[in-house]
Amino acid sequence: MRAAAVAIAATAFAWLLLRAESQAAIGALLLLAVAAGLLAARMRPAAGRATLAAPLAIAGLIALALLLREDDFSLLLVTRVLLVTAACLGLNVQFGYAGVMNFAGASFFGVGGYTAAVLAERMPHLLVLLCGGLAAAAVGTVLLIPVVRTRGHYAALVTIAFALLFRTFLEVNDTLGGPQGLKLPELRIGPLHFNDAIELGPFEGSFYLRYAALALLLVAIFFTLVRRLERSFVGVALDAVRLDELAASTFGVDVARWKIVAFTLGNFAIGVAGAVSAFMIGFIAPNNYTFAESLILVSVLLLGGIGNPWGLALASAIVIVLPEKLQVIQEYRFLLFAAMVILILIFRPAGLVPRPVRRLDR
Repeated sequence: MRAAAVAIAATAFAWLLLRAESQAAIGALLLLAVAAGLLAARMRPAAGRATLAAPLAIAGLIALALLLREDDFSLLLVTRVLLVTAACLGLNVQFGYAGVMNFAGASFFGVGGYTAAVLAERMPHLLVLLCGGLAAAAVGTVLLIPVVRTRGHYAALVTIAFALLFRTFLEVNDTLGGPQGLKLPELRIGPLHFNDAIELGPFEGSFYLRYAALALLLVAIFFTLVRRLERSFVGVALDAVRLDELAASTFGVDVARWKIVAFTLGNFAIGVAGAVSAFMIGFIAPNNYTFAESLILVSVLLLGGIGNPWGLALASAIVIVLPEKLQVIQEYRFLLFAAMVILILIFRPAGLVPRPVRRLDR
C-alpha cells in the first residue's frame, strides 16, 4: 500500500509541477519535494517495494501522459526525460558496472541521430532505430583499444578527445549537412504516423503521446536488460573489473573482454535513444551534440547514483525539467548542474539513490 501511495503522490506532484505557471507555485512545489525527499531518506523501505516499483512507475507515467495528453510542451519534457534516462542506462553499464569512463555520451547520442537522418528515407524506421544503436556501438570500436589499455582519468581523456573531434567532423562534413545539420521526416512504424494528432472517438491527444509511449517502452526494455545484467554472472564480472582490475585478472576475469562488452552495450542503448530523439525533434545539427551535453549526461549519472538505475529517472527529471520551469535559472543551467554535482560529491557521493550492496544469495 505504501508503494502505491508513493506512486500516486509522485504522479500528482509531477502533474502539478508540469502544469504550474507561477514561479512562486513552482518554488513551493520544489520545497515540498525537498522536504518529502528528506523524510523518505529517514524511512525504512517498504516490504515488497522492489517487486512493485517497476509496474507502479510505468502505471504512474502512463497516467501522467494521459493527464497531459493535450499539453504539447509538458509531453515533450516528459519524453525528453525518458530518452535521457534511456541513454543514461547505457552510461550506467559503462560507468556504474564496469568502471569505464565515457565523457562522449552526447557524441554516441549524435551517432544514433545522424544514422537515423541518413537512413530514414532508405529503410523501415523500426530498423533505422536499431541501426542507430548498432552504428553507435560500431563507432565506439574506434575507442576500444585506447579505452581498454588505459584506466581512470587517462581513459576519460580519450573519450573527451573523441567528443571534441566528433563535433568538428560533423561541422566540416558537407555530406552530413555541415554546420546547418539535417532534417528528418516523421517517424513511421507500421501504420503509425508519429507526427499525426491522436483522435480516437472522443479521445484527442498530442502527437507527442506516441513519442512518449515509444520512449517509455525503450526505458522499460533497457531497464529490464540492465537489471538482469547486473544480477547475472556478467554483472559480477563487471563489478570485479570496476573494483580492482589487477585482482580480477588474477582470479581469471578477462578485464579487456568485459570492458568491451560494457562499452558496446552502453553505446548501443545511447544510440537507439539518440535516433528516437532525432526523429522527435525533426532536425539535428552539430550544436546538439557538444561536449557540454555529454557533461549533462554524466551529471545525471552522478546525481542519480552511479550503478543504480532507479536514480536515473529522478536525476533526469531534475536536470531536464528544472531549468525549463524555473525561468530565472535558464541562462545559468550549466552553473546549476555544476553546483549540484559538487554538492552531491561532497554531501552524498553515492548519489540521491545509492546503489545497494550486492547480495550473492539471490
